Amino acid sequence: MIARRRLHRLTFSAAGVYNIVWGLYSVADPQWLFRYAGLPPQNYPQIFACLGMVVGLYGILYLEVARVPERGWLLAAVGLTGKVLGPIGLARLIWSGEWPIQTAVLCLTNDLVWWVPFGLYLYDAWPSYRRDVLQGGDKEAAGVTKGSRAEAR
Repeated sequence: MIARRRLHRLTFSAAGVYNIVWGLYSVADPQWLFRYAGLPPQNYPQIFACLGMVVGLYGILYLEVARVPERGWLLAAVGLTGKVLGPIGLARLIWSGEWPIQTAVLCLTNDLVWWVPFGLYLYDAWPSYRRDVLQGGDKEAAGVTKGSRAEAR
């Protein structure tokens, strides 16, 4: 069992529901961010609707992490990676003047608020993930190299 299991289950349940709701709303109203930020409407709102679909699907994956936290390390690692890369891309758009600062709301609620809880989960779940990978025989994926102390055990 991983440390702070209850906290992680609550975190990923909240992240799952949030992502699904955000995704559904963005599919239903793909121009919302552009109206909010005072940008002209998109010529192809289907692109933002597709983003909403992907975000919603991440929500389903987060609910799986909440269901079985001991087996969610890789899903959460991919999720946190997206939550780091998204703000980097948006920062570039804002810095270049292509998008206004108001669009930062996108990263505040979708990404930044999740960095600490996802990072804490990854820290707590790493031993369980590593043990699971080792038992499956994939020592290289677990970071165990020939001659390491962990392999000798």
